[in-house]
Amino acid sequence: MTAKLPYKMLGGVVPCPGGWLIVPARLAGVTVVAEDAWVVPTLLDVLEFKPKFEAAAIWAPIGFYDEPQGPYRPCDAEAREYVGWPRRIAIRPVPSRAALHAATREEALEIEPWLTRDDFRRFKWLREAEREFQPFHQRSYFAAHPDLTFSQLNNDIPLTTSPYHEDGVLERMALIRDKMPGVEEIVTRTPPPGAAMVHMVEATGLLWTARRAAGRAMQRLPLDPNWDSTGMRMELVR
Repeated sequence: MTAKLPYKMLGGVVPCPGGWLIVPARLAGVTVVAEDAWVVPTLLDVLEFKPKFEAAAIWAPIGFYDEPQGPYRPCDAEAREYVGWPRRIAIRPVPSRAALHAATREEALEIEPWLTRDDFRRFKWLREAEREFQPFHQRSYFAAHPDLTFSQLNNDIPLTTSPYHEDGVLERMALIRDKMPGVEEIVTRTPPPGAAMVHMVEATGLLWTARRAAGRAMQRLPLDPNWDSTGMRMELVR
């Protein structure tokens, strides 16, 4: 029999060049304490991370259309409307399973003509999400997006800065410091190999959404979820 931990484990997870960056944290009462960040090579390593997460907010789609329906799923369209211009461009369409499993890039483009070079660079992580997530994972893993999280941290006022620019990093670090005291120190550390500062900021920010999910206080987009053919909820949470 596994002993019950005196705290809940939270996770903020984002894709990065080395695979996936995990920022774990312990939630004891109302206090969140971030632990050392990790880069793991595959999504399966994330799902098998120990101690097990009570709630993890992950920047990855959960739930896919089998055939083109979009390009935007309803949750992505609502998220884009919420964050507004110019950050809505960071919330990309999600390709269908047909495009993800296409034999060549050309075939994928025939199926989803909107695909860009940047989208194809994301295929590695998208294919992992399509392959590895199962319905039971949605008890503890919640599809999120850093821009949704930081807009909410900013009192539902969308940010206009980019996390790839210094002013955007400083703005996001200030929000983390103000809303999650005890966590901001992790952002100032040197990122682990395979990740950069932008990934640290985004994954740490997602701890806010993970904390809300652990208390079942998160908001779902859309309110009434759509389901894919495998029984997965197609949603984003904030």
